[in-house]
Formats: sequence, C-alpha cells, structure tokens
Amino acid sequence: MSDDAISRSFALIGPFGVGKTALFEALLDLAGAPPRRTRGARGAGLQLGGATYLGENWSLLDCPGSIEFFHETEAALAVADFAVLVADPDPARALASAPYFRALAEAGTPYLVFINRIDGFTGRVRDTLAALQGLSRRPLVLREVPIRVGEQITGYVDVASERAWRYREGAPSELIAMPSEIVSREQEARAGLLETLADHDDALLEKLLEDIVPTPEEVFEQLRRDQRAGAIAEVLFGAAERRQGVRRLWKALRHDAPSAAETARRRGVAPGGEAGGDALAQVFKTVHAGHAGKLSLARVWRGRIRDGMTLAGARIGGIQRFIGDEMQKIVEAGPGALVALGRLEAAATGSVLSADDGAEALPWPAPPPSVHTLAIATEDRKDDVKLSGALQKIAEEDPALTVVQNPETGETVLQGQGEIHLNAVLERLAKAYHLRLASHRPMVAFKETIRRPARRHARFKRQTGGHGQFADVTLEIAPRGRGEGFLFIDKIVGGAVPRQFIPAVAEAAEATLQKGVFGYPVVDVAVTLVDGGFHSVDSSDMAFKTATRMAIQEALAEADPVLLEPVDQVTLILPNDFTSSAQRLLSARRGRILGYAEKPGWPGWDEVEALMPAAELHGLIIDLRSQTQGLGSYRRRFDHLAEAPGALAEKVAVAAGR
Repeated sequence: MSDDAISRSFALIGPFGVGKTALFEALLDLAGAPPRRTRGARGAGLQLGGATYLGENWSLLDCPGSIEFFHETEAALAVADFAVLVADPDPARALASAPYFRALAEAGTPYLVFINRIDGFTGRVRDTLAALQGLSRRPLVLREVPIRVGEQITGYVDVASERAWRYREGAPSELIAMPSEIVSREQEARAGLLETLADHDDALLEKLLEDIVPTPEEVFEQLRRDQRAGAIAEVLFGAAERRQGVRRLWKALRHDAPSAAETARRRGVAPGGEAGGDALAQVFKTVHAGHAGKLSLARVWRGRIRDGMTLAGARIGGIQRFIGDEMQKIVEAGPGALVALGRLEAAATGSVLSADDGAEALPWPAPPPSVHTLAIATEDRKDDVKLSGALQKIAEEDPALTVVQNPETGETVLQGQGEIHLNAVLERLAKAYHLRLASHRPMVAFKETIRRPARRHARFKRQTGGHGQFADVTLEIAPRGRGEGFLFIDKIVGGAVPRQFIPAVAEAAEATLQKGVFGYPVVDVAVTLVDGGFHSVDSSDMAFKTATRMAIQEALAEADPVLLEPVDQVTLILPNDFTSSAQRLLSARRGRILGYAEKPGWPGWDEVEALMPAAELHGLIIDLRSQTQGLGSYRRRFDHLAEAPGALAEKVAVAAGR
C-alpha cells in the first residue's frame, strides 16, 4: 500500500517521571491504533508509533526522559513537525524541564506544553505556568483554565472559545455552562491571551485598543498562525492515564501543528528540482533489528520514496511505516512521513538520502561529549571478535556512545552519557548478542619521570659456541622539562661503539622507557650514550639492545622516579542555584577551582572551571547530577601531567610490586 494521506509528526519530550509514555499510549489508543505489544514499556531510547486520526497520518516520537539519552530528543526535534513538552504540575519540578526548553529554542521547533497528572494537583496552575515561563524563551499562553470542585480539577474552560467542559471517565468531555465562580479567572486568562497575540498582529492590537471584541474566528486564526510559527507556545493540561485532556490535545495538534511543507521550509529544504533530484530524506535513527537487518528510520523531506529506488548509492530493500508500535510494509511514502528503510548499509544517522550525489546538506545535532566511562572485556576470549562486531552495530545505533581501544592500557572502553546509558549498552550486549562481559573502572593512564640524573654501565656477554654475544654501554639519563619528551644523545668518540650499533642503542633506550619502575611509560627523559665497548665478531644490534635495556632499568631505579598523573581541565555546566555545592564537590575530588561565570546564552546557569586529576573523574557525573536535580553536566580535556600525591604513588607502587 502507499502512504497518500497527509503526514505529520510530533515528539513527546520532557524529563523523566512526567508520564510521557502514558500520554504516548493514550494518544495512540484514542486514535484507534492497535494496542501496544508491551504496554507501559520504558525503552531506553526513542520509541516510535503511528496512527491515523481523522484521516491524517501521524507519527509519534516518544523521547526518553533520562538526561542520559538527551541526544535522542535532539534527533527527534530535528525531524518532527511539532513537539509536546510534557511537564509536571508541581512548580518545584519545573527546573527539570530547562534542558528541553533550551533544546526547543535551539532547534526552532514549534511546541506546546502539556501539564500532565493534573488530577492529583492541588496547587494553582498559574504558579506552574510562571515557573515554566521562567525557562521558556517563547511566551507561554495558558489555553485552559481549570474548573475545580473542592480540591479536584473536574474540567476546564477553553480560553479561546470561552466554552466549559467537564471530564467524564472513559468518555469524551461534556460541554457544560461556564460556572459563575470561574468567570473572572477565565476573563483574566483571556485578556492575557489576547494581549500576547496582539504583540504579533497590529490589526488585533488596534481592536483591543478600541475595546472591540475580536471574533472567535479571528482569535483562532491568530493563535494558529503564531503557534505554527513558533512565536508562542500554548499550555494545555490533563491526566493521560485517565484520558483527561488527551482528545483536546489531539484537536490542538490537528489545528495548530505546522504542515510538512512548513517544516521543510523552516529546515531549509529546497523545493523539488533545485538540488538535482526530487526525493530527499534524512536518517534520524539507525536500528539493527536481528534477522531484519539494518533499518534506517528516516524523515521524507521532499518528493516520494519508493521501494526499490536507489538512494545514496544503495537500493532500498523495503519501506515500512508504524501503525501503533508495529511496522507495516508500504510501497511508497510522501513528504512528512517517518518510515523505516531497509538495506541502506552505508547510511549513517543524520545522513541525507537522495537519488543523486549532489543533495544539499541538512544540519544535524552533534553528539554530546562523553561524561562516563566503563572498561569491558569478554569472560570468554573466543567472544572477542563477536564483541567487536556487536559494539560496531551498537555504536552505529547510538551516536552518543563512543568505543575506544586504549593503546596505553590495552582496555576496551565505553564512553557515554552516564551510568544508566552504559548499563543499557551492557544489557543490550547481553540480551541481543548473548555476550557475557566483565566491566570495571578504566585504568588511569599514569606516566613516570625522574627527578635527578643517573649513570649506569652495563655489559652483556654470552658465549654459547660459535659466535657469542657482546656489548658494552655506559648511559646517562637525566630529567627534561615537562612535555619535552624523549631525547637520545650520542657522545661516542673514538669509535668506542661502532656507528652501525648506535641506532640499536637509541631504539632500545626508547623502548625500555615504555615501562618504568611503577609499570608505566617514562616521559621527559634524555638518554646519553657516553661510552662503550664492542667485539669485532660477537657484537650485534641484539647485544647492544640487551645491554642498553640493562643499563636503563638500573639507572631508573637510582634516578628518583616519580609517578605522574594526567590532570584535565574540567568545565561544569549547571543551574547557578547549585554552584556552591558543585565547588565543594570539585574540592573533595582534589579539584583546583579556577573560577566561575554565567554561561553565555544560558540565563540562570553557570560554568565552573577547574583542574582535576583524571583519576578523580570516574563517577563525577553521578555525584554532580545527584546534587543538581539531574541537570548538571561537564566537559573535559587533557591539560597536563602532574606529580601524583604520595599516598596515590605508594598505592600504585604496591600494585606494581615495587
């Protein structure tokens, strides 16, 4: 079948615990979509669903609430026509929505706010609105006023239409006469709505100044225009689990969400024929679906995608759309559709797909910097090749995950967005790929150096019949300035060591310094060959390498070796309410605070700069988020090597058997 109906999409976004998945299920249910196979499932990543509501095809993107999967939210906002920011009614929890308001502003995606779980809320909606407005760069317009009976919200008044509705369990809301006790509050909210709309419409402003009451049609038209343009954001409320306000939300989506064509223009997609081809799509998520192979979930921006056509140099092997949370094969899909495309092996997340090589580039959110690491290894070495293939697929699915083979420690290290994120990766490796893994804190890439010079003589002599082995060297080692690296100096005179053997001495000296007395590479050292001896028959490169190794190892022990630890420059990003506690956290982890300032473009947020030993970074994000309501993050970069404190050096020395 083809996909000929109007196609639009919206993303459900918001912090963990506000009921997005319940709202996702309620929206699908009221649209008549098949029941979900696993109702209430809380997937770690982006969940997709599809429904046809009053003749229109809709794709729903249920974004994960954990901040550790925030990149999935950014990906959804890059392709969705609209967003619904689901918020908690408690004003004290409003701050948790800050990253989502900021992401909406950066993506330019039009949105409305749905205050969920209103059925158990006893506070004032206007207080919640004020708390949320402090986080939003766009004016938030209260579209509804709650009707209360005692402490319970039993319905609402639509501020635009000035009609009142009463919730009914398991049925559509019932139209009722507006309660007299709500009239003044409704008029206050309506005046605020009209005032905000008048900021964007001179004709409406003129009517208000002349005390002319605008018609409902004029209000609806201006509201729809401003909402689609992203100039304002409506605020609705309800209780998803009881299906309260969900039909009202569907109505707002149908009328106020922009069309696929409007979204394409906003994203800078050229009209058909201007970029060397008509069909244009973009991959927003990659899935390896077992026997089904690789699926590229894509948004169709322009033209029609047909099964079997060639995009990005590969032939599409099937098109599927979502009905409920299941997939259904179709033969083609038009603009606005979110579909799964098969067999596009070379297509990565964010890729633009077209029939030619000259398609325009479309922006895509960069993955966030990693803030948590975990070293992993197979329990059975025979699974190493299998692990490598599985990690390649998972990293392709998850751009926020980086897999590193650390050459200094020999470990396979996962770098991601937090403990929950990396645990989800381990769970997928176990369940989908049947891999038994051990995980641990990654090793720190310590280094060593020396504090004073030392001089050692070494002679290697071996006679085993026939040609023997002989080499004699006298070496001096001396410390260099931090960051100056290794230096070999040849001071041989008079042919004490023939020229052909000196490169072997230099090579062996550098190689021997890869493991010092603590067991780590030795850096910033000069090695000088000052004297030596040879045998005309028994000397060889191998003999001089052995003698050099003996001399270097003995000299290192006498040169006052010291352990060096990597120190990173760390920048914490967090709401300024938590700056003081974050500074204490840094100090407790041997951090040296350099200063703090307001983060540019982020009102109410600070950046705290510090120097911190890399050994103290593990688990920092866990403590930071626990102290900042889950909102804090950081970025880091290597800064320098510094002498490790005595207690740490002693601990490492004991582990090295020194």
